[in-house]
Amino acid sequence: MPLRPYKDALILNVDDSDGARYAKSRILIRAGLQVIEASNGEDALAKARSESPILILLDVKLPDINGFEVCRRLKEDPATQAILILQTSASFIGAADKIRALDGGADNYLVEPIEPDELIANVKALLRLGQVERELREVDKRKDEFLATLAHELRNPLGPIRTALQLLRRLDPDVPPAQENARNTIQRHTDHLVRLVDDLLDVARISQGKISLRHEAVNLNSVVNNAIETSTPFIENKRHRLSVIFPDEYVEVCGDQVRLSQILANLLLNAAKFTPPEGDIDLSVTVQEPNVYIRVSDNGIGIEPDAVNAIFDLFSQNGHLHDQVQDGLGIGLSLVKTLVELHGGTVKAISEGLGKGSTFEIVLPLIASDTNAVCPDAAARKQNTPSSLQAKKILIVDDNADAADMLAELLTITGHTVQTAYTGQQAIEVTTQFEPDIIFLDIGLPDLSGYEVATRLRTLPNAQAFTLIALTGYGQEHDRRNALAAGFDDHFAKPVDFEKLGALGLCV
Repeated sequence: MPLRPYKDALILNVDDSDGARYAKSRILIRAGLQVIEASNGEDALAKARSESPILILLDVKLPDINGFEVCRRLKEDPATQAILILQTSASFIGAADKIRALDGGADNYLVEPIEPDELIANVKALLRLGQVERELREVDKRKDEFLATLAHELRNPLGPIRTALQLLRRLDPDVPPAQENARNTIQRHTDHLVRLVDDLLDVARISQGKISLRHEAVNLNSVVNNAIETSTPFIENKRHRLSVIFPDEYVEVCGDQVRLSQILANLLLNAAKFTPPEGDIDLSVTVQEPNVYIRVSDNGIGIEPDAVNAIFDLFSQNGHLHDQVQDGLGIGLSLVKTLVELHGGTVKAISEGLGKGSTFEIVLPLIASDTNAVCPDAAARKQNTPSSLQAKKILIVDDNADAADMLAELLTITGHTVQTAYTGQQAIEVTTQFEPDIIFLDIGLPDLSGYEVATRLRTLPNAQAFTLIALTGYGQEHDRRNALAAGFDDHFAKPVDFEKLGALGLCV
C-alpha cells in the first residue's frame, strides 16, 4: 500500500506564543500540509479528540498544562494514543528534558529555534512512520478477523463430528476393542483440532488485551488431574512413562482453574511431542512458601542453548530437530508464558542442550490465609448445578443440518423432547407452537441473523419461559457480549461442550 500524500495529513500545532505558532504553521502549510491550531493544553486535548489529527506539534511550555502532561494524557487515552507527537521547546533544552519527553510518549523532541527544513524533515519522517504503523494495525485487524472466520469455519464441522461420536457411545456403549480404539482415535484428534482452534483465538485475544481470568481459590491437585486427563491419550500413544510427585498437604492458588489446567496440559503435551517414543516425563509439585513450584521434565530432544530464551516466542518452532516435522502452530508455549504471568507467576525453560531433555518450571504464589475473600471458593458457583436430569423441551436452530440433527439425536436419547429448525423464520414459528424450555440458536442463519431472531423471540408472549443460548462458531469475547446484548441468556462456542450441557441438566 503506497504512502498517502503529505497534503492529506492533518497537523495540530500547539503553542501559546502567537508568533511562534504562526511561524510553524506557515512552514507546514507551505510544505503542503493541513494545519489547525491550539494555544493551550486543554484546547489541544479537545481538538485531538474531535479533529483526530495524524500528528501534533506540541510545545512544552503552555499556560495551563505543560506539554509533558498533555503528551502523557494523549498517549493514555485509547482514542488519541495513536496520534504522533513531535514535542518542541525553547526553554527545556537539556538531555534530561528530551529523555522525559520521550519516556512520556513523545515520538520525537526538537529544541527551538528550529530550521524550517529540519522541522519539515522531522514531520515527514514521523508521517512515514505513522503510515507504516497504521498499515500494521490494519494488517493486525485483518489477521484477527481472519482468525475469527477460520475458527468459525473449523468449528462448524467439528461440532457434528464430536456430537456424532458422543451419540455413538450412547447408542452402543459396549463395542469390540478395535471399534472402541477407532472411536478413541476420532475423539483424540477431534479434541486436538478443538485445542488448536482455541489456541488461535487465544492468540487474537491476547494481542488485543482481551483475555481475562475468572479468579477463584483453586485446588492445585484438581488442576494437575485435569491436565493429566487431557494429555494422557497423547502420552500413552507414544508409550511414555509419566511420573507424578505431589505433596501431601492441600495446595491452593488464586486463579482460573480452566486456564491453569490449560497451562499444565500444554507443558505435558509439549513434553510428549518432543520426547521420542518410550520416554520419561516427570511432573512434580513442590511447596516453598510463599510459592508453589511446578516442574515438567522429560528426557527428550532438548533445546539448543541459544533457543532457551526464545522458546516462548509466538509461533516459535524451536526445540525440535531440523529433520523432524512436528505438528502444532508454535503458540502453545507463548500462551503458557502469558497465562502464567497473568496469574502473577513466572515460567522458564531449562535444558543442557540437544539430546539432553528439558525442564519447564512454573512458579505461582500460594493463597495466604487472609486472601480467601479475594478468591472465593469455586463451590459457591456450583450450588445451582443440577444434580439430576429433568426432561426438557428443547429447540435446536442451525442451518448446518448435520449439526442440528446430531445434537437433537443425542438429547433425545437422553430423555428430552427435541425439535429442530434450520432458518430464523422457522425458529420463530416453532417456538410459538412448541413452547420450548431451552433454545440453542446459531448466529449465522441464511435468512435472519441469530441476533435478529433472538430479538424477535424476546417479544413473544412466552419469552420469559425459555432459556435462549447462542450455539455458534463465533467464540470471541465480543461475540459473547453481542449475544447477551441481543437477548441471549448464555453463549456456547461450537463444538458443544458436554460439560456445559451437564451443568444445564441436559445430559450426564
